Amino acid sequence: MANTLTGLIPVLYQAMDRVSRELVGLIPSVSQDFSAERVAKDQTVRSPVVPASPNQDIVPGTDPGSSEGDANIGHVDLTISKSKRNTVKWNGNEQLGLKSGGQYERIAVDRFAQSMRALVNEVEVDIGGLYKRTSRAFGTAGTTPFASDLKAIAQLQKILDDNGAPNDGERFVAIDTTAAANLLSIPNMIHANEAGTDDTLRRGVLLDIFGFGIRKSAGIATHSAGTGDSFVLDGAHQAGDTVITVTMGTGTILEGDVVTIGEHKYVVTTALSGGSFEIAEPGLRANAADTTAVTLSDSYTGNIAFHRSSLHLATRHPAMPEEGDEAKDVMEITDPVSGLSFQVAMYGGYREIRYEVGLAWGMQGMKTEHAALLLG
Repeated sequence: MANTLTGLIPVLYQAMDRVSRELVGLIPSVSQDFSAERVAKDQTVRSPVVPASPNQDIVPGTDPGSSEGDANIGHVDLTISKSKRNTVKWNGNEQLGLKSGGQYERIAVDRFAQSMRALVNEVEVDIGGLYKRTSRAFGTAGTTPFASDLKAIAQLQKILDDNGAPNDGERFVAIDTTAAANLLSIPNMIHANEAGTDDTLRRGVLLDIFGFGIRKSAGIATHSAGTGDSFVLDGAHQAGDTVITVTMGTGTILEGDVVTIGEHKYVVTTALSGGSFEIAEPGLRANAADTTAVTLSDSYTGNIAFHRSSLHLATRHPAMPEEGDEAKDVMEITDPVSGLSFQVAMYGGYREIRYEVGLAWGMQGMKTEHAALLLG
């Protein structure tokens, strides 16, 4: 069969150039598993999680025991949870009319741009929803960070350092445009003699700060907090505990809520049920006594600081029958900025043609220790 989509490649790449200018800060920054393989919706990809290994005392003359060195290898599942298309359709009359007026190619570019934009933006929003897969939090819920200084970035660095996240140039902070506007107003960022460049002042470039690449994203989520109030710990808890048992309180504690226990703010990964809830690994930073207050934060904007290894995105081409379907031609086109590879399929109809831009994807927070929340 002839490659009937070949002539459409210039139009698709012009459209891609427009998509690339969207605020897509998360997709290029997370760990990516992109493939042109076709996959079924709800297929699961399993990633192993190796636990920390304890040290042992060396005691001469004693048998170290056969159990030393054993490890319970855990796992985190990533499910290809979405398989979607965005459609561009023309009939013969529409094409002839637009071509006679010299407008067909420009409008075709815009229509494909809108198709890819819709898919890219949905993926970005889905990754933004992984704010619930972070370890601890810094900031004040309902207050935009960077009002006057860069303290928030330093505290995020401390959280990731304390949790053992690699500091290898793969750390990022993804923020919404409101936080970015504050950041662009800080004198250290816009004074060329302090920043070492006028890129921020002249071109609005967000420079790296304290080892973090700063990324603006249109996918930053807003979290509506639970109604929990007056909870206290039910019994003493130890550093490293992730299951938190509480009593005396009322209302709800939801997944994604931020609770303060002692001096630290923790992200809830499993909602309150039966008198307990779970917080993310690596758990409590310090021992906490019985009846220690458990305070729930207000609703917030979920800016995310993370190492690339903490957030995973997998994309595939939507499934087709092995025997093929009614598509006249199918091709792949890759966005050079986000890295997303779209499946473009062309279907004929009665005096019309339909193009489907398709993508299947899933994401998961694989390593909560390597991610933190910046409350806004």
